[in-house]
Amino acid sequence: MMDRREFMTSMVAAAGVPSIPSAVSGLREFAVGGGVAGTGNRRPKHVILMICDDLGYGDLGCYGGTIPTPNLDALAAGGIRFTHFNAAHPICSASRAALLTGRYAQRSHTIGAFFPNSKTGMALDETTLGNLFHNSGYSTKAIGKWHLGDAPEYLPTSRGFDSFYGVPYSVDMQPLPLMRDTSVLEPHTDRLLLTPRYTEEAVRFIDENSQRPFFLYVAYSYPHHPARPSPTFRGRSGFGEYGDTVHEIDASVGEIVHGLKSKGLLDDTLILFTGDHGPWWQGSPANLRGRKCSTFEGGFRVPLIAHWPGAITAGVTSNAWATNLDVLPTLVDLCQLKGSTKTLDGVAVTPLLYGQKETTHQKAQLYFAPFSANDDDLHCARRGPWKARFAQLTGELYVNDYTMGHESYWLPNVELYNLERDPTESYDLAKENPTIVAEILQDVEAQLSSLPAQVQDAFARLKKNVAHITTPAAAAPRPPSDKPLPKWMYVAPNERPPQPEYIPE
Repeated sequence: MMDRREFMTSMVAAAGVPSIPSAVSGLREFAVGGGVAGTGNRRPKHVILMICDDLGYGDLGCYGGTIPTPNLDALAAGGIRFTHFNAAHPICSASRAALLTGRYAQRSHTIGAFFPNSKTGMALDETTLGNLFHNSGYSTKAIGKWHLGDAPEYLPTSRGFDSFYGVPYSVDMQPLPLMRDTSVLEPHTDRLLLTPRYTEEAVRFIDENSQRPFFLYVAYSYPHHPARPSPTFRGRSGFGEYGDTVHEIDASVGEIVHGLKSKGLLDDTLILFTGDHGPWWQGSPANLRGRKCSTFEGGFRVPLIAHWPGAITAGVTSNAWATNLDVLPTLVDLCQLKGSTKTLDGVAVTPLLYGQKETTHQKAQLYFAPFSANDDDLHCARRGPWKARFAQLTGELYVNDYTMGHESYWLPNVELYNLERDPTESYDLAKENPTIVAEILQDVEAQLSSLPAQVQDAFARLKKNVAHITTPAAAAPRPPSDKPLPKWMYVAPNERPPQPEYIPE
């Protein structure tokens, strides 16, 4: 391990960039805060929302992972850790749109992921967290990956953020420019330096805005493939480049927390740390089925850590269910912001921050499928511990690569899983709980009535595209076929397809 002076000298000499603060050494860790029981009558003066790209639910130490994440573990130990927190979509742009607006991405015309020079982005009439904080007198800044449109009118400075420093989309896209506001600083930025540069910018923002309320949005570019740690973190985690980038993000969080403490702001700052969806090829979804792009829990469930020493009790683990759609309405409630005039799909879950065990959710969460032949396809819905799966793509989607264009099929039998008892979605309980299945499907139909027409049309078409009746529970759907079944295949009498397709033994 090189020391700080050696690292700084080599990085500046090699890259010709400004010096990076001590976060890049990864040696600073902060102590667990005391934390007191919240009364619910305070509001934070400052809010920092951090989100990682493609972070797995099981990657962090405090979520059972083996990558060294001492700073995030301390953040969780000094606050509250959520075990049933979902993204609203398993693809980058759509998930971030949901987080920043409190609305399904289908409402903002944000389907899947935007690509370079897309000439479009999240709908311009959407109200973001940046807008709401800015309108309430907060200083606002977005740092890191944006991915909601790269044309000037779609960038953060047109969406409620006073300033922006970062990249417009994912690290697997090119060219990847480093930008400040709407100006390009480097047309082809060095991917190795993204995390330390984000850290430096965040610490500087805290220092310059310590005397006024602020909202800071830090969107790390990693551990998205191709994971690239800075030189000083290469080989540090013991878990390859992916692990090194997670370890470096952890050090960045430690440096940002230190910046707050040095200004005496930590007790008045709410920090939220999460991910945009499940991991891609590498990374751990823990004991969940599926990965990024899939509508299994491994594609949707993400870590959420909330830390606010002035109000949140330390060392709490919450098993209550919530989603990133809830972040905007919760911050509106907590910070007493003027709310969005748009129809919200999330709800304020402020009591959960103070240790209340029950969720305030009444409606089911909808699970839309990315990269299907129709990007508006709806596959699943969850209410409380119960998740109903009524449609699915063909193929092994959660071992995914270039799955665009796959067809969705309505399953011949709706499946039902109890996620509290069966997080791996292994045991279909639909036959034992027909009332729950019916209630969730009714909830889905009710919610669809307020979604855009193309979503409703896609759902109507999907219900007519029924998979073969012999499709087993939890399997990729078997497309309908006019070919007879093999003679060896047993089918229960009540599940046999109509003649002459069935060939008796």
